[in-house]
Amino acid sequence: MEETIAGTEAVQIPKQRGESLLETAVRYAEERHWDVFPGTWLVDVDGVPRCSCGNAACAAPGAHPARADWGTQATGSATVARRMWQKQPTASILLPTGRTFDAITVPETAGFLALARMERMELTLGPVTLTPDRRMQFFVLPGASVKVPELVRKLGWSPSSLDLVALGEGAYVAGPPTRFGSSGAVQWACRPTPANRWLPDAEELISPLAYACGRDR
Repeated sequence: MEETIAGTEAVQIPKQRGESLLETAVRYAEERHWDVFPGTWLVDVDGVPRCSCGNAACAAPGAHPARADWGTQATGSATVARRMWQKQPTASILLPTGRTFDAITVPETAGFLALARMERMELTLGPVTLTPDRRMQFFVLPGASVKVPELVRKLGWSPSSLDLVALGEGAYVAGPPTRFGSSGAVQWACRPTPANRWLPDAEELISPLAYACGRDR
């Protein structure tokens, strides 16, 4: 069964019901060939969710790397992923960018505006996540983090003037159904399907994304 966010009929955001973090991490590695690694997790402290890192002022409670060497820990092996989450079943699912995909992240309001525009333009989208801190992340081919600033300039914008960031090598995104903070879980705005296994290039999406971010300022 799937649930959608009210008012977004064109953009279904399914919730993965009954599927554990372990099962999901294994499926990402097995079906999508994405590298995965376990991050921090939420712990209950006097009824308040806190990050397992122990920092009460953690900026991303329950959804950041638990170790400095996370880049070497990330694996595309379903067997290794299963073993890692068996050790810590509540660990967040983190997906390194700069490997099988980069991600362009924008504010949620700009993201929904861009999605509507992309639909009218009949663009082919890759997976898109929606995070509890109201960000949307568009999965694109690797290399976007290098190209995006220049692509934005060619459209007439200064990269620093837009809340649009491309995540590449050395960065990561949290994969659904990772929870962080007290505001909910990461969800799919456009979920992975056989049809979007082949990701778009950043150049194909940058115009509607930059336009939406410019409108959202």
